[in-house]
Amino acid sequence: MTRSSLPMRLLRAVLVLLLLGAVALLAASLWQQRERVSTDELLQRAKAHDARIVRDTWGVPHIFGSKDSDVAFGLGYAHAEDDYATIQDVTLAIRGQLAMSKGADAAPGDYVVSLLNIWPTVEQRYERDLPADVRAVMQAYADGVNLFAAQHPQQVAASALPMTGQDVAAGFLFKMPLFYGLDKTLKQVFEGQVQLVKTPTGSNGVAVAPGRSSDGVTRLLVNSHQPYTGPVAWYEAVLESGEGWHVAGGFFPGSPFLLHGHNEHLGWANTVNAPDLVDVYQLTSNPDNHDQYRLDGQWRDLQQSTAWLWVKLWGPLLVPVPKTVWRSEHGPVLRTEQGDFALRYAGMDEIRGGLQVYRLNKARNLAEWQAAMALQAIPALNYIYADDSGNVGYVYNGLFPDRTAGPDWNGVLPGDRSDLIWQGYLPPERAPQLWNPASGFVFNSNATPFHASETADDLQPADFATSMGIQTNMTNRALRMQETYGADRSISREEFRQYKYDLTYSQRSLTSTTVQQMLALEAGDDAELQAAQAQLKQWNHRSDQPNRSTALAMLASTPVVRAQDASLPVPDLRESLLGAARTLQQHFGRLDPQWAEVNRILRGKTDLPIDGSWDTLRSVWGEAQPDGTLKAVAGDTYILFVEWDKHGKLTSDSIHQFGSATLDEESPHYADQLPLFVEMKTKPVWFTQEQLAGHIEREYQPGKPMIGTR
Repeated sequence: MTRSSLPMRLLRAVLVLLLLGAVALLAASLWQQRERVSTDELLQRAKAHDARIVRDTWGVPHIFGSKDSDVAFGLGYAHAEDDYATIQDVTLAIRGQLAMSKGADAAPGDYVVSLLNIWPTVEQRYERDLPADVRAVMQAYADGVNLFAAQHPQQVAASALPMTGQDVAAGFLFKMPLFYGLDKTLKQVFEGQVQLVKTPTGSNGVAVAPGRSSDGVTRLLVNSHQPYTGPVAWYEAVLESGEGWHVAGGFFPGSPFLLHGHNEHLGWANTVNAPDLVDVYQLTSNPDNHDQYRLDGQWRDLQQSTAWLWVKLWGPLLVPVPKTVWRSEHGPVLRTEQGDFALRYAGMDEIRGGLQVYRLNKARNLAEWQAAMALQAIPALNYIYADDSGNVGYVYNGLFPDRTAGPDWNGVLPGDRSDLIWQGYLPPERAPQLWNPASGFVFNSNATPFHASETADDLQPADFATSMGIQTNMTNRALRMQETYGADRSISREEFRQYKYDLTYSQRSLTSTTVQQMLALEAGDDAELQAAQAQLKQWNHRSDQPNRSTALAMLASTPVVRAQDASLPVPDLRESLLGAARTLQQHFGRLDPQWAEVNRILRGKTDLPIDGSWDTLRSVWGEAQPDGTLKAVAGDTYILFVEWDKHGKLTSDSIHQFGSATLDEESPHYADQLPLFVEMKTKPVWFTQEQLAGHIEREYQPGKPMIGTR
């Protein structure tokens, strides 16, 4: 190297940096200009809608309008009032633009949006596959969010505006496969794990027919387990339009449709299921051209495109990062150190998820609800159903690939055979489902569909193809469903609720088995282990606040059980027990603090003890804190009890873990439901305008002067 070459290299490097900086600043300027240009247009667009928002005394929005689109507009506005930041983040994430505001940590998620071909699919199918009424509702919801953003520009991130109906549709396309674990499969393949593991998370759903109730009432429990905050945190609302859209229940940020809850005639609960809906193929690459793979004896070119990831550095400075996206005949391709792998998954390129949910919202009877389910646009999820005619049912819903018999579909498949690239899905009637069993009782708690009622009514594994990959696990919550609801032939209103808040671990559960194994360890002269075992032996398998053995049992057993559930290396039992004992001694000065001292739920300045734990029916997922406590971050969130009496009359009541999902700590509804939630109590759902009267805090029309307060 000559002396003169070094300055030239430095000069080139400086020029490259300057060029990148100029491009980044130009990009930021263009995005900001887009926002400024859109604002006036958004204010004008809002005038096309006429919605009335009535906040009840708990801050829950009740949205009224002549048309469904008016109601969707009002919902978008109300939801943005309470949680605009999350809706904005969801929108940017779905566009593959979250790194523009969150930085490099969000870039992998932005890449996945391109990998899964989200936006080319939306562009091709939005108008083709979604009817005009669905698109009108999606756009109206976006218009409501945009109106709030236009009125509060200080809260808006560059590139966020305008939100569109296409963003709403893209949300269903992108999110639905994540519920059955596509994101986990992507992570496992990226990390080189050839053994693919599917681990269902939490949620409970129960339906009891009139014949199973002590008073002839049909009952439904809606009890999804979600994070307390973020893109899949529940938001409660009641909608009523002049076109017959009248629902109450839970919504996610960015969705105008009720995801689970009830209308006047029927309702349903969802829980996550984990059938085998993803296939991974190892490709054979051409040694002379790595951008080719072998299929049926011939070399095929990988399809290539470029994903531009705009990554925030600081302030308005964005850096464009190009990443190549590959696809084969199978689907998206991941390039790893172990080779090239292609994925094919249920719901790939399926944009009609919002259509199906909307049709479920407006179904008036079982036949219409089943017709909506037959659309087969939602790739997974269990459904627990009940209605005003006394029907109850369970559907282990899934877009089950129409796979050929013979191959082992559970492992990594050879990618050089086109006969292994399945096309289409099994018809909806092939999904495991149970309607009006003689026992009058159906349930699911993220367990196998082969235990969803009493034994005599249960579905049989032999009736379903092994290629469907139907799960066979039983959670503690499913076991306790059998031991509570399942053991009671005449369930009263009080018992229905009491069982939901059950705090016990079944003797058949992995948790109880793990504790017994720890008690069986040979302690010898290890005084520390002897003391831990003596305390653990006193545990009564419950997670109530006064309990003085629950903390040790939970801290010791939960890491072991969760590793077993996920087929990961299991911690040493002795070390796990001793580690839990040392943690309690360090932070509480004893092995037996009350569970109330350890298990806490926090919201702003409110810090309360709470019953329950991981995988109990009263589900509380705690995150370890530096002070030794567990901070509740997920589990039971929005809970809804629904009833239809002998005459079909509807009543329902609910609870949210915090309040009306607001981000404003100064709001009276920031944590007003928390005390009730901790006490395992509920508040009424004022479903009709007559019920709502006398419980109104304020009412207004978005974009118009306030009507008044009460």
